[in-house]
Amino acid sequence: MTQTRTSRSKSRKSSRWHVVEGGVTAPQGYLASGVSAGIKKKGLDLAVLFSSQPASAAGVFTLNRVQAAPVLLSKENLNASRGRSRAILINSGCANACTGDRGMQDSVLSTQCLASHLEVDPCQILVASTGVIGSFLPVPKVLKGISSAVSALNSQGGTAAAQAIMTTDTKEKCFAIEGRIAGKTVRIGGMAKGSGMIHPQMATMIAALSTDVKISPRELGKLLRRVSDRTFNCLTVDGDTSTNDTVFVMANGVSAAAVVDSSSSAFFEDGLELVCEQLSKKIAEDGEGATKLVEVLVRGALDFETARKVAKTIANSSLVKTAIYGEELNWGRILCAAGYSGIPFDPEKIALSLNGIPIFRNGSPVGSTRARAEKAMKAHDIRIEVDLACGRSSARVWTCDLSHDYVNINASYIS
Repeated sequence: MTQTRTSRSKSRKSSRWHVVEGGVTAPQGYLASGVSAGIKKKGLDLAVLFSSQPASAAGVFTLNRVQAAPVLLSKENLNASRGRSRAILINSGCANACTGDRGMQDSVLSTQCLASHLEVDPCQILVASTGVIGSFLPVPKVLKGISSAVSALNSQGGTAAAQAIMTTDTKEKCFAIEGRIAGKTVRIGGMAKGSGMIHPQMATMIAALSTDVKISPRELGKLLRRVSDRTFNCLTVDGDTSTNDTVFVMANGVSAAAVVDSSSSAFFEDGLELVCEQLSKKIAEDGEGATKLVEVLVRGALDFETARKVAKTIANSSLVKTAIYGEELNWGRILCAAGYSGIPFDPEKIALSLNGIPIFRNGSPVGSTRARAEKAMKAHDIRIEVDLACGRSSARVWTCDLSHDYVNINASYIS
């Protein structure tokens, strides 16, 4: 992704799409709900998203070799249905990972139950779970919760659904936009959860996206993979890739606006990327114990992959993240991380800035700006920009700082 393309893409997205309320129920033809099934000790813990019409569907899943039962089942269902789905079922409080044959049977029972209530084929149900690894689903509670969730389905249920998929999240994560294709109004909505164990390789990260455009499953899958690579796969909180990372999208065509040519495809891709980018930022900002949202932008790379690798190495550095938490301008840690990323560059040509303030260039620190840069470290939003001076490509990665609270949260997560 070159700098030129990045700028043009951002310009299109900001000028031709605008934000609307509603999350996953903002597009036409979707109902959602979030209920308390008793999987967690308290709060909502089971969500359903339902399309009134058969929808094209696609998914992107964790690359962890240890994959949860719902990940495996959803892959099977997408294949069996040839990319057609009607509903997404997500529970929090139990990851249903590392649970063997019983875990798979429990996921199958859950999808069969929801399919029966909705009167659709079980292979048209996608499922995801999040929570503690190694625990079995409390199936009786889940099945009862599904019945309640179906009864509660409504066109304003996007927020409740987003709340029901939270684990250590401190707030729900929803976003939706509206635009026009071929003179018809279209919408894209999304919800996500994630606060810790975030380093998707397609955290514990789950996202569900909905749209009312008409698009083939094959094209939808291609665009989702491409967009996820530039958004969710440019997200890290702690460098841990979960067993359950999942991104789903359904497109039900209710708007009658079809993605059929390069122009409409590019426009829809921009919108999908905008939603996924905003959800990624919300996850980073709500990272466990986070006090700051951090964006690492690497420019001047030979290609997108090398730019992202440098940016992720910086974003995953515990020394960089703790310095940001302490509001300390220890920029040497940033250069150090870039240096061990494995990507070759000339240290004498690299340039580094923080919130737009130059702090290193031509092999030396910029002393005249130090006081301004130290003050900038106190901001909530921190932007680290690195120019490798090797090429024209760039990549952005979103992360957060590393605080005492991250350790406290994860030292007592199970209890």
